[in-house]
Amino acid sequence: MASEESLRQSLAAKLLEIESLGNNVRALKASRAAKSEIDSAIEALNGLKLERASIERDLQAAMNAAGDGSVNREVFRQTVVNTLERRLFYIPSFKIYRGVAGLYDYGPPGCAVKSNVLAFWRQHFVLEENMLEVDCPCVTPEVVLKASGHVDKFTDLMVKDEKTGTCYRADHLIKDFCNETLQKDLTITSEKAAELKHVLAVLDDLSTEELGAKIKEYGITAPDTKNPLSDPYPFNLMFQTSIGPSGLSPGYMRPETAQGIFVNFKDLYYYNGCKLPFAAAQIGQAFRNEISPRQGLLRVREFTLAEIEHFVDPEDKSHPKFSEGANLEFLMFPREEQMSGHSAKKIPLGEAVARGIVNNQTLGYFIGRVYLFLSRLGIDNDRLRFRQHLANEMAHYAADCWDAEIECSYGWIECVGIADRSAYDLRAHSEKSGVALVAAEKFSEPREVEKLVITPVKKELGLSFKGNQKMVVEALEAMNEKEALEMKANLDSKGEVEFYVCTLGKNVTIKKNMVAISKEKKKEHQRVFTPSVIEPSFGIGRIIYCLFEHSYYMRPSKSGDEQLNVFRFPPLVAPIKCTVFPLVQHEQFEKVAKDISKSLTVFGISHKIDITGTSIGRRYARTDELGVPFAVTVDSTSSVTIRERDSKDQVRVNVEEAASVVKDVTEGVRTWADVWSTFPHHSSASADDED
Repeated sequence: MASEESLRQSLAAKLLEIESLGNNVRALKASRAAKSEIDSAIEALNGLKLERASIERDLQAAMNAAGDGSVNREVFRQTVVNTLERRLFYIPSFKIYRGVAGLYDYGPPGCAVKSNVLAFWRQHFVLEENMLEVDCPCVTPEVVLKASGHVDKFTDLMVKDEKTGTCYRADHLIKDFCNETLQKDLTITSEKAAELKHVLAVLDDLSTEELGAKIKEYGITAPDTKNPLSDPYPFNLMFQTSIGPSGLSPGYMRPETAQGIFVNFKDLYYYNGCKLPFAAAQIGQAFRNEISPRQGLLRVREFTLAEIEHFVDPEDKSHPKFSEGANLEFLMFPREEQMSGHSAKKIPLGEAVARGIVNNQTLGYFIGRVYLFLSRLGIDNDRLRFRQHLANEMAHYAADCWDAEIECSYGWIECVGIADRSAYDLRAHSEKSGVALVAAEKFSEPREVEKLVITPVKKELGLSFKGNQKMVVEALEAMNEKEALEMKANLDSKGEVEFYVCTLGKNVTIKKNMVAISKEKKKEHQRVFTPSVIEPSFGIGRIIYCLFEHSYYMRPSKSGDEQLNVFRFPPLVAPIKCTVFPLVQHEQFEKVAKDISKSLTVFGISHKIDITGTSIGRRYARTDELGVPFAVTVDSTSSVTIRERDSKDQVRVNVEEAASVVKDVTEGVRTWADVWSTFPHHSSASADDED
């Protein structure tokens, strides 16, 4: 198949031919040319139109193959969402009041899937790494989020409908315009298509002014009313509140769970025996007042985060268990590949760290653990990649950052961020709170080191700054070596220097008599330092939605007259592990079903018993649609059948063994292949799957 670019060029040339021949036909008609001459020109024009239609079909196919076509994805997405909402996996919140954008309720099966995902997260990360789990409040005082930078910088750019006041995210409007033009306007030139694709690629990096210029250049208006839009301006995404009845103590609903861990570092470090490395973890709700939420569970205003803060010595970021995952090989998308226009490729994790593609072993270790976590949940490995942040995406303090991205009908979606955040967070809170959030390495023998000594002259500072003296002193003492040496050089040459005190929010003038800065040799028994942090952050709702799409498929009913919905959830995350069905309504069969149900309850296996008179095929289809992996059908008092959802294979098992077999295969003690090779196979027309 020809490339999209060459097809666009061919289409543009064909349109020019059609326009030229169309003008010729009109001229022939106006000059009352011979009918045969006009008919011949019309026939040629129709031939060109057929050629144009053929090129358009090829172009659409090329775009679909490249992932630019959206029709099939949208149809698939709507089918999945309809099934999820009908079976109550999740539904819009406050539905009877027409709902609120960006808020969703999980129904019974959705709650079960979410609970299972979080239980596996705890097992896979918290238990495996001996992490310290905490649970901090959602309401956070302003001072905490001021120190972390959220109050000043946690913003998206917004535009308003100038007549109705309706708000939209500026980058979303440009993204929608570019995608829609690429997908629906086949007449645009290859140069224009390349321009729009470039805008999509750099959209996150565009400044406020550049976004506004693009909106004007493309003539983008309010989607609902077509009214003109305001210039973009920043909007803080945090929900603001006040703590206490006076309203004098401002606060916010937390936009992430991480800050609760950082501010507790000192106590957690002590609890861990003052040893590094260690990790703290938290699962909880976070809140972001999205400007125009869309994409279902992927962009919401209240959501569940699971975050890990792994504290490590900045001089030693090795990991003792890195070798266990070094041979893992999966799709990685380093920044060099992105910049050169290449695709993600499979790279062994050990090689990625050895070549410096991944900054350090601990970061690499967690990338590997995230890969295993998502794979075991049921995410398709071919639609999972780890994309490295480009240099202009990373925060100035970050050493390296990777996103686990999952492809779904909305495209590639960031679901997990794994970042080496250096020591930024602990330093920011140390400076703001005045509490040293540090760790120490004790030496076996004292070491002579050259140490920077900052000695504020409190008397002189008190005379100049009076009540603000304490904050100025704390800011001076918190300077790093580079800042302090620069201040010393300026004081020696100029006698005074402007110095920013963050707790005052302004610059103050420091004179030479106010602070002494020197380097002294000292014997030290320990090295005191601010730990670096490796942070894997999981968007649980996003992972679950991608899991829904990756698990969904349709298969024909036995009669072939309808398509049946199936979710192929692994037993690990399935909302219900097993169903128990008496084949027919019969007192003895129902008693056996209830006995098996009791045994499953004792084993802690979630299950559902159905003693209705509905045909067994319909009951299978109903539970396949919920993703139930196994079904026990009672068709005698001595033995039962166990059916596996995806293969629809059945084995015959003694009644007494049924619950333990289901327990073993559900908990991964044995596989279905083990069960299939151990027990007699069953095939019976009376127990056929679908009507």
